[in-house]
Amino acid sequence: MVALACACSGGAPSDGTLAAIKAKGVLTYGADLQGGEPYLYPDPNKSGHLAGFETEIMEAIGRRLGVRVEMVQTNWSNLVDSLNRGDFDIIFNGLEATGKLEDRVLISAPYFVYAETLAVRRDSKARYIFDLIGKPVGSLNQTYAWDILNSIKVDPRPYEGNDEPYKDLESGRIDGVLLDNIIAERFGCVAEHPTIMCLKADVERGTYVAGIRKSDPDVKRAIDDALVAMHKDGELEAILRKANLWDHRQVDELGTSVSDPTVRSFDWTMFMEFVDAAIVTLEISVLGFLLAVPIGLLLAVLRVYGGLLSRIVSRGYIELFRGTPVLLQLYVMYYTLGEVIRLSPITVSVLTLGLNYGAYEAEVYRGALLAIPRGQTEASKALGLGAWQTLRHVLLPQALRIALPPMTNDFVSLLKDSSIVSIIAVIELTKRMTIAAVDLRGYLVAGIACALFYLMLSVPLSELARRLERRLARDQRPHAL
Repeated sequence: MVALACACSGGAPSDGTLAAIKAKGVLTYGADLQGGEPYLYPDPNKSGHLAGFETEIMEAIGRRLGVRVEMVQTNWSNLVDSLNRGDFDIIFNGLEATGKLEDRVLISAPYFVYAETLAVRRDSKARYIFDLIGKPVGSLNQTYAWDILNSIKVDPRPYEGNDEPYKDLESGRIDGVLLDNIIAERFGCVAEHPTIMCLKADVERGTYVAGIRKSDPDVKRAIDDALVAMHKDGELEAILRKANLWDHRQVDELGTSVSDPTVRSFDWTMFMEFVDAAIVTLEISVLGFLLAVPIGLLLAVLRVYGGLLSRIVSRGYIELFRGTPVLLQLYVMYYTLGEVIRLSPITVSVLTLGLNYGAYEAEVYRGALLAIPRGQTEASKALGLGAWQTLRHVLLPQALRIALPPMTNDFVSLLKDSSIVSIIAVIELTKRMTIAAVDLRGYLVAGIACALFYLMLSVPLSELARRLERRLARDQRPHAL
């Protein structure tokens, strides 16, 4: 309560953004519906409306300010950047009060105290976070829990969704999950995961706050005044009790915020982190393409020279993998196939990209096979070569030479598409960039570093392919115009 009161103290009121908000009659706030219950989510009983304790708190703030509130859907990891870009007036969506956050935005008085809860398998001997030193532990990226994992000697694994880390914990891919108690109680320690238990001891505590642009202190004062008043008259407690969130933490510590003053720079340690991520990117890309090439060759041969059934099967495969998003394929491979056979994130990444790009390579090789003059086949028959010998010694070598330029382009595309595997706890270049951007308080340096590493990977590979293409070409002279 003391911290709530202190947070609303400030200088004289100013006529700025707050006046514009009241004149417009609308206060917009950024949030991500993917967070789901109990934060904010589509109201199942009222179409077009939102439910959740944060929705109710925002509506109460709007009433006290004399305006209506509107939610602006934004990816959670981009909330701060979108706020500073002017996409909405404030952030109100499980924003954790940390030193890193205070460097970028103004933070309001707290409205909820959360605890970082560690979940482990029931057969685990771990009873505290330090029992998992050196072992893989999952969390959401760009959260205080993620900062905790990076500050101790565990093997942190980043996730984008609430349920995915607990599925991996249950399947044995990781040994623990550290997340806010709200998430842990609703996604981890539930009947759907009977082999998981949440440890009772809080690893840490923190508070949820609203985020306001640093240029809008008048808005901060108004939000603080509303939250303090809600705490005094009991409305905040009533909302939290309705969502079954009022507990001893709210009584004991409401207003306590987490301090994290550490600010990183792009030093040698971070450079080596990018190097490690680049190695992972290259490994996934090379192995995925090595899988895609034979799959593509087989499909192309079946589609051009196979019987009716072979052509139907090969075309069905190609249309399936070309006609559905690779993100969907990755989810299915990881979370559906993973229930049948335990595969590492790297293995699933290679399989998914290989199977997906095999469909694209099939069309490249099919076009190359059809580009070979019919006389080549007829000459092979005249020399007494069988069908397999003709294919192996005459057609495929020429087809691969013709297909080499588009193959190079496809490999570079696969190299970039490998960034999508970050959703299944693989830290490759793009994921490393987003992590570094939070530590560096901006995307400029991290983005440039990521781009340079991608260029260092793709340009030499493209040059190698061009040299190989020139070496395989029969006539290296340019065509006359």
